[in-house]
Amino acid sequence: MKRTHTCGELNRTHLGQDVRLSGWVHRIRDHGGVFFIDLRDRYGITQLVLNPEVSPEAHALASRLRPEYVVSAWGTVVERPEGTVNPKLATGEVEVKAIRLEVLSEAKTPPFSIADDVELNEEVRLKYRYLDLRRPYMQQNLILRHRVVLAARDYLSERGFIEVETPILTKSTPEGARDYLVPSRIEPGSFYALPQSPQLLKQLLMIAGMDKYFQISRCFRDEDLRADRQPEFTQIDMEMSYVDKEDIFEVVEGLMHVCFKAGLNMEVGTPFPRMSYSDAMDKYGTDKPDTRYAMLLRDVTAIAGQSSFQIFRSAIEKGGVVKAIVLPGCARYSRKDIDDLGASATALGVTGFSYIKVGEEEFSSPVAKFFERPLLEGLIRHLGARSGDLVILAAGERKKVNESLSGIRIKVATQEKLIPEGQFSFLWVVDFPLFSWNEEEQRPDSEHHPFTSPAEEDVALLDTEPLKVRSASYDLVLNGIEVGSGSVRIHNAEVQRKIFRLLKLTEEEINDRFGFFTEALQYGTPPHAGIAPGLDRIIRIMVGAESIRDVIAFPKTQKASDIMSGSPSPVNERQLKELHLKIVK
Repeated sequence: MKRTHTCGELNRTHLGQDVRLSGWVHRIRDHGGVFFIDLRDRYGITQLVLNPEVSPEAHALASRLRPEYVVSAWGTVVERPEGTVNPKLATGEVEVKAIRLEVLSEAKTPPFSIADDVELNEEVRLKYRYLDLRRPYMQQNLILRHRVVLAARDYLSERGFIEVETPILTKSTPEGARDYLVPSRIEPGSFYALPQSPQLLKQLLMIAGMDKYFQISRCFRDEDLRADRQPEFTQIDMEMSYVDKEDIFEVVEGLMHVCFKAGLNMEVGTPFPRMSYSDAMDKYGTDKPDTRYAMLLRDVTAIAGQSSFQIFRSAIEKGGVVKAIVLPGCARYSRKDIDDLGASATALGVTGFSYIKVGEEEFSSPVAKFFERPLLEGLIRHLGARSGDLVILAAGERKKVNESLSGIRIKVATQEKLIPEGQFSFLWVVDFPLFSWNEEEQRPDSEHHPFTSPAEEDVALLDTEPLKVRSASYDLVLNGIEVGSGSVRIHNAEVQRKIFRLLKLTEEEINDRFGFFTEALQYGTPPHAGIAPGLDRIIRIMVGAESIRDVIAFPKTQKASDIMSGSPSPVNERQLKELHLKIVK
């Protein structure tokens, strides 16, 4: 054994024991000829003391050590002298008086210090990811992730779920994003696709009688990246037979409870509140609202329509709305601050934007002259605004107004520090529309995916007013981030084909892409439903990271590249020839 203990476990109960520790040299200090070495592994740090009078040979070797050398040390656990205890370390009451030292591996000077308090450029971190992962912050993130995954597996297994691995090389059945394609050497001109999700496969498992399935599933999407997206990501995928959405809610709420208990030792209250899609859009301007703070959107179309402000009146006459949001304590904002908020709104297509600064007796606003005093006072009362508040007004098409005010709400709450720290607010968003309208292609698009069942009471509308059909889908939202999406699935082959036809797929396209699936639906399909909470996003929120890259061991950059290994990279002509491919420049 290269060690008897880790660098994080020694304490006063080990006093007088002979031990052997191994790890990285974290820091070296020379105090009057006596060397103090902080030895680090993923469990913690232990201080070694090397005195030339105790072991001249080990002391001489210590003088040649550099940070990140891997060493092994033998010695005795002793109590730290009075006044030198380090309360920040679990091992801070003791140290090891070393009598022997061995260098297991030398190290070049690293490009950055292996410490959490060092500001690092992300590109440098990703290039030297193996060094970045030595930092306690990154190690604790991955350890927490491990605990959460272990708790999820245990929880689902105890409830009768079985873990089934589904293929990574599968058929291209586009689900909204681009597929990653893999050329087949055996069948020239044909391609596998990496799964965007195991959606059809887990539904086939329900047809196969597996009843309750789960998988810590790796998924791939070739899409533009943001802070919460990666080309490959992980989700806790699950599916259940003979259930409705209430059963899914119960299972997932229990799952989140055990995951937060395992990861943060925190109790998550259940059941989670629910909100309809229409209410979320109306009050928050988004289908993934952050309910940790207020600042709700309010429809003031009726009041604004009584003013003489032509921009508002024109928007209303065209079928638009006027909505407002109260920014508490923000009447102090300068005209430039307000113009910055307005610029983001008009960039989204809002046709009218203005503001009202609320004072004790007076209102400062470029639109005040268009409102009679009683009307303006009624507007302020309706909004519940107080002296010192700033009222933002936006007019235009409802969707654009909602989107712009939602962005302002989030921006102001962030910069004004109105968002409670350390709080986790779960929410179920339900009653989504089944379809959205694709203006460019003049056809409906699936709001979630085409395997989502329509709400039972709206099925009749499929033939007459499909855009009014609600879906039996649900999103799990945490702190304003969608962390899981699921639905009751279509289990009738004819309904499934009808949905495909509404999406303007031809019979040939249906058979080519989904023929295997629609045939399987004809062999006795139980009603089933599922969901896939995003593991990366949940862990990111739990640890308070800015990006999911901080909770993934080897992530890609925002350009979907791995700058550590240099991928993606060209391949040689022989490989291309084997795959019957040619690069067209």
